[in-house]
Amino acid sequence: MAHLASRRVRAVALPVGIALTASLGFLPATTASAASAPAVSLDGPKLSYVVNTEGSHKTVEQVEKAITKAGGTIVVSYDQIGVIVVHSQNPAFAETIRKVRGVESAGATRTNPIVPQATTDVGAAAQPLTAAEAAGAAEGATASQDPLEPLQWDLPAMKADKAHEITLGSRNVTAAVIDTGVDDTHPDLAPNFDAAASANCVSGAPDTTPGSWRPAAGESDHGTHVAGTIAAAKNGIGVTGVAPGVKVAGIKVATSDGFFYTEAVVCGFVWAAEHGVDVTNNSYYTDPWLYNCKNDPDQGALVEALGRATRYAEGKGVVNVAAAGNSAEDLAAKTIEDSTSPNDTVTEDRVIDPRTCLDIPSMLPGVVTVSATGAKGLKASYSNYGYGVVDVAAPGGDSTIYQKPEAPATSGLILSTLPGGQYGYKAGTSMATPHVVGVVALIESKHPHASPAAVKALLALEADATACGAPYDIDSDGTVDAVCKGGKAYNGFYGAGNADALDAVRY
Repeated sequence: MAHLASRRVRAVALPVGIALTASLGFLPATTASAASAPAVSLDGPKLSYVVNTEGSHKTVEQVEKAITKAGGTIVVSYDQIGVIVVHSQNPAFAETIRKVRGVESAGATRTNPIVPQATTDVGAAAQPLTAAEAAGAAEGATASQDPLEPLQWDLPAMKADKAHEITLGSRNVTAAVIDTGVDDTHPDLAPNFDAAASANCVSGAPDTTPGSWRPAAGESDHGTHVAGTIAAAKNGIGVTGVAPGVKVAGIKVATSDGFFYTEAVVCGFVWAAEHGVDVTNNSYYTDPWLYNCKNDPDQGALVEALGRATRYAEGKGVVNVAAAGNSAEDLAAKTIEDSTSPNDTVTEDRVIDPRTCLDIPSMLPGVVTVSATGAKGLKASYSNYGYGVVDVAAPGGDSTIYQKPEAPATSGLILSTLPGGQYGYKAGTSMATPHVVGVVALIESKHPHASPAAVKALLALEADATACGAPYDIDSDGTVDAVCKGGKAYNGFYGAGNADALDAVRY
């Protein structure tokens, strides 16, 4: 069975017929004097780097001097986590700076030069909601439902409709969508949008210009769709989010042609940590490597930088939730074939060990990793899985060829908000993750003083334990498509189970 995965975001195209820190002094590696040092070459492609420092603030200052000497221009220095974002045209920049005392690691965040970006979309385009579907849903909606809610089979699947009878969530909780941008002018998002917690981090440094967090014309609708699933207002308009009473922020980290580079993602987590965000949604992988191998000096530096950022955010009270991915891969396998990296220049075929080569941020310690289910509650055909990797599952949608919802829902995909006041369907672990983020937001609304560790424990304890079930033959062709390991309490398909919104507000 073939699966088509998005290059970066965790939304998919489905089958035909479905449109979708000790202080250390600075000592150069060489004893040659500055006067006799060879001139730095600056004739290479302009690349972006992260430099991860050791030690104190004094150490950071000394490393910054070495960066300048090596032909680097500092974009921003995150002293909180010892990560410096640098641009340089010195082909030997990374190799040179790694030899500087006080530098733990350094690496290029991309293989393609920094150039003006072309505007293209990312991942699978949303399937638009038809006028007939909208009219039929509105006609059948109950007094307590928003007009399009009858089409949202995902809400009752996780008992969110029942949870809303108790609470819609607290205005004191903010969920941040680290993604392609959020259209805060959408009538279902505007009532809950938190502009103070929003920013554009694409350059690696935050830009708080009003509206900078929105997708530009022609850019991806991905982040706006994710935001609606979390917190579309229950306001008599359109759809309803899992936690329609909480706030939602947009932190834009994707370039206009859809790349999520490490410096932008680091900025996103640090920004969230310092601006009152309670939970982040991460429905993407960090480019250009699908898996970042820690024994590679460049890729290892990216893992270290992003790991520092997620740990910093969690230390500030943030729960980080990420998508498992859409390649139908067992992330706990001994080896995985990767033929998609690096995705910003020429890809190469390689076999990686997922114990040391990580999909970031989803496989970083402390991050909640989410697999996707379809309308029948089974692992979605495309969803990655893995015993010891997946923490929890949630509705992400699937083709009706595999899992068809019950009426009045008409699509097996997830209906949510799109830019320009529109609505449409998407599927992917990208769509499963915001369902879990919504549940986390409801838990945090119920338990405002709970630590991230306590919130994650409640998320797992309150999830509906789901057994592996019969051998997984999603397309009924007589061949097992994936092997689920583990018991009902915890397994590789569903983790601790399917996220439960009702229990999140009851207990």
